Amino acid sequence: MPPRDDTVTAYIALGANVGDREANLRDALARLSSTPGIRVVTVSSFFDNPAVGGPPDSPPFLNAAAVVETSLSPHELLRRLLDIERGMGRRRRQKWEPRVIDLDLLLYGTEVVEAPDLKVPHPLLHEREFVLVPLAEIAHAAIHPTLGRTVGDLLLILQRQREASRPPPVPGPRGFPLDPL
Repeated sequence: MPPRDDTVTAYIALGANVGDREANLRDALARLSSTPGIRVVTVSSFFDNPAVGGPPDSPPFLNAAAVVETSLSPHELLRRLLDIERGMGRRRRQKWEPRVIDLDLLLYGTEVVEAPDLKVPHPLLHEREFVLVPLAEIAHAAIHPTLGRTVGDLLLILQRQREASRPPPVPGPRGFPLDPL
C-alpha cells in the first residue's frame, strides 16, 4: 500500500525494562524519526514504573509516549514499530516478559481499527496509568475516539478509581489515622 498523501497524528507508547532502558528508548525514537513518512513531533518525559502483568521478578520499566505525524497507514505504522522492536533485539516468546523495547500504537487520529493484527485505539489504553501519565503530559486533550474522553480525563478517572479502591486508614489512638511506617 503506498503512503498516504495526508498526514495523521498518531500516539505511540514506549517502554523498556532490559539493558540501558533510557538508551533503548532514545534508540527507538531515533529509528522512528529516521523513518520516511514519520515525523516525531513531541516526546514525553521518561517515567520509571514497576512491571505490570509479567513475571513477578520483572525489572521496572522506563516508559514514555510520543506524538508523531505520519503519512503511513495504521498497519504500515504498526509494521514499522514491530520492525524497530526486532531490529533492537526484541523477541516475542512470552506475553508481558521483560523486553529491550516495547512500542505500542495507542491512537491513530480519530480512526478506529478492528483487525485481527491491530486494534486502535489500543484496547488497554484507558486502564494503564503507566501509559496515560506520559501521554497526558504531551497530549492531554487528545480524544479517545470510542470513549469520547480526553487522555487527561481518562488519567483522572483511573487515578480516582485507584484512590477509591484503597482501604481506609486504620484509626489510631483518639481516632486519628496511624501514619504508615
